[in-house]
Amino acid sequence: MAEEEDPQGQGAEENEPQDAEKGPLRRCIVTRESLAKEDMLRFVVGPENSLVPDLAGRLPGRGMWLKAAPGVLEQALKKGAFHRAAKAQVRLPENFAAILASMLEQRLMDMLGMARRAGESVAGWQKVQEWLVAGRVGLLVEASDGSPAERARLIGGHTMPVVLALPSESLGRVFGRGGAVHVAVAKGRLAESIAREAARLKAFAPAS
Repeated sequence: MAEEEDPQGQGAEENEPQDAEKGPLRRCIVTRESLAKEDMLRFVVGPENSLVPDLAGRLPGRGMWLKAAPGVLEQALKKGAFHRAAKAQVRLPENFAAILASMLEQRLMDMLGMARRAGESVAGWQKVQEWLVAGRVGLLVEASDGSPAERARLIGGHTMPVVLALPSESLGRVFGRGGAVHVAVAKGRLAESIAREAARLKAFAPAS
């Protein structure tokens, strides 16, 4: 993918500390903000200088971090931020943004599948309603193509985080059905992790 050089940013990464991967914060190569790594996405240079998204943050190599916010990936590609941070020409496909979004979507589905297998997630109006009444819901995952009015009726006066990150067809695959509109995740760390992953997907998904 062709990327434009950003003369104002040339050499910005030359002053990065050698221990940039240590400590609680990471610096975005575009915005230059220092943020918790949970609010960012890590990339590394793989074989043949290819750019590899490190969704779990565990791959070897020096990490290049982007803030999980709409438009940041586009800025990184336009300004050649990955080239400068890697101090080399990195390779990436033309449809890199779509590939990344697909990877993030699959990761979110995998986490929801983990919650389902652990008995920490249910799908369907009736089951979700039962969990809401029992106070078990830590996160409500609603289909992005679901009805806002139906969602409002389900939630009623309950208060909990709500995310719209996947279409009903994708949620349905997680629960072995043709489609799913309402998914509840039990309170706990897994619900918090799923909420963060949904936020990353929303941030890096290509604009419609």
